[in-house]
Formats: sequence, structure tokens, C-alpha cells
Amino acid sequence: MSGASQRVRDYLDAMERRDLDRARAMLAPGFSMLFPGGVRLDTLEALVAWSRPRYQFVRKHYDRYDECPGDGETVVYCHGTLAGRWNDGSEFAGIRFIDRFVVRDGQLADQMVWNDMGEARAPSPG
Repeated sequence: MSGASQRVRDYLDAMERRDLDRARAMLAPGFSMLFPGGVRLDTLEALVAWSRPRYQFVRKHYDRYDECPGDGETVVYCHGTLAGRWNDGSEFAGIRFIDRFVVRDGQLADQMVWNDMGEARAPSPG
């Protein structure tokens, strides 16, 4: 795994453990996150607060990392599936996700997230 992809993995591992200080040390000034539904968050504390009513915890299984080197930055896509526990105590698994990061000078400049959590939580038709 290259430096940029490893940096993304280290950040996501720190976030999964809720080691916010370690994760924050990997962020460039002005870092922001964009989640499904157009939810933009600018701090890790805001992310934790936003996630709290959605699920108890989530873990990622990584299938692949793709890198797109550019002028002074590298875009890293990681994708796989999510597993965890909803707030009602029921488990979930196999929910697809893609995270896109811009890595500049070894720091994460921004993150965009796509996943199927909304579809997984939607009631079944019928």
C-alpha cells in the first residue's frame, strides 16, 4: 500500500477506534467531509454527534484502494462494505461504501462518502 493509501487507512482505523486526537493529527487545515444527502461536516466531533442517532458503531471491510496521482496531491478511493449495529441493537453487514480522499503533503484535505446505509435502513416494500 502506498503512502497516500496508508495515510487514509490509518485515519479510518483511528476513527473506527474513536481516537479523535490521532485522526485529527492527520487532517489538513480546512478539512471537511461530505456525506450522502449533502451533509457537510467540518470537525470530527460533529461527525461523531451526527452519527450517534444513526448507529451504535460501524466497521469497514476494505476491498480495494485506488489512487489517482495529481499535481501536488493524490486522490485515494477506498471501497468495501460496512458492518455494525443500529441503535435498536440489530446488526447490519454488507452495506457498500466508497470514500474519496484528497491527500496533500501527507495530510487529508477532504473526504467524500458514498454508501447504501439509507437503503439498508429503509423499510421493505410491501
